[in-house]
Amino acid sequence: MLRIITQQADVRSELQRICDRTNDEQVLHKEATVREVLQAVKRQGDKAVLHYTEEFDHQILKLEELRVTGSEIDAAYQQVSKELVEAIRLACRQIEAFHRQRVPKSWVNFEDDEIVLGKRYTPVDRAGIYVPGGRAAYPSTVLMNAIPAQVAGVPRIIMVTPPGASKTIYPSVLVAAQEVGLQEIYRVGGAQAIAALAYGTKTIPKVDVIAGPGNIYVTLAKKLVYGTVGIDCLAGPSEVLIIADETANPVHVAADMLAQAEHDPMAAAILLTTDPALAKNVQVAVERQLIDHPRRTLTEKALAHYGLIVIVESLQAAAELSNEFAPEHLELEVEDPWAVLAWIRHAGAIFLGYSTPEAVGDYIAGPSHTLPTSGSARYASPLGVETFLKHSSIIQYSQTALEKVAGAIDALAAAEGLPSHANSVKRRIQKEE
Repeated sequence: MLRIITQQADVRSELQRICDRTNDEQVLHKEATVREVLQAVKRQGDKAVLHYTEEFDHQILKLEELRVTGSEIDAAYQQVSKELVEAIRLACRQIEAFHRQRVPKSWVNFEDDEIVLGKRYTPVDRAGIYVPGGRAAYPSTVLMNAIPAQVAGVPRIIMVTPPGASKTIYPSVLVAAQEVGLQEIYRVGGAQAIAALAYGTKTIPKVDVIAGPGNIYVTLAKKLVYGTVGIDCLAGPSEVLIIADETANPVHVAADMLAQAEHDPMAAAILLTTDPALAKNVQVAVERQLIDHPRRTLTEKALAHYGLIVIVESLQAAAELSNEFAPEHLELEVEDPWAVLAWIRHAGAIFLGYSTPEAVGDYIAGPSHTLPTSGSARYASPLGVETFLKHSSIIQYSQTALEKVAGAIDALAAAEGLPSHANSVKRRIQKEE
């Protein structure tokens, strides 16, 4: 049964334990495995990719089977409903509209003495999109990662996703990829997919940025290849924190906690409430909704290890605990969510009010559902157009402007013991003899 905690001394230690769930001894053992995979793919390329696909995904692939063919994508449309295709197209429109509002503009300022200063934004050349598989199909992840890259202007986007039974890719995932115009799709997942994108193989090209959520092996791989390649954020395992008062519907709160817990055995679902009666009612509602749940075993495991209900003194106290946890998803199921929002400093995505379940953000609202987890929302942001852009500074000085700052540059260069820095300015302002 989902635990209820009232002792504040226990609350902080439990929240910290859940936040640190990707740093326990079992995870450190997984990190050693991931390092081995990364090094093998870096040295052996496609051979290692095929080896680990057989070992971890239990699929024996030939080299020519790594890339998904056009005929497979065409066939996928025959295996999904018209309603799903229309839902994917609606989501595409919503996501693109949101991200088009976020594209930063290059700029220059023309200042006195013919000084020009500015900033120029350009997309990366190649982006890698990771789409999870295995336990479920995630067509939404295709859209949430690929569309911001397209809006940013990335000319080449490579998608990887693990093969399922009989080497197949979920039809809904292929349809989503086709709807956003992805041309390169490879059936490889896990740490070996991240390694292939980071280092490149003869078949899978090296990229500049890797984006997309995955299991703990994917997250660890992204963490370890950062620096060789850019990453969006350390996204996963997933988590939701709900702040609720006595006006919240316990059945809805329970459903939202289960919606997160069903993702993964390491997913976290936390409720902070000011109402003891709501806490008990949510606990009962969770048990009832689990009775015929198709993913009951997995979901119960997540709730047993990383599920929690906390009774707090006030909504402001709940907000402070939330800020310490810095959740991936934060739901404010309270009478006045905007008032509570004013106290929130750290969260990946914030859902306000009774009619805004996290599922709205997962699928259709527009902002990407690839979000920082495990406390990284304290310093990291959701995936967006910015993930696939970098900016260059633009600087131009006239002779007059250079002469005016020459003394200051000379003083700073002397203080740092760098005479050639000072000399590079002096030679430009000295009068020719």
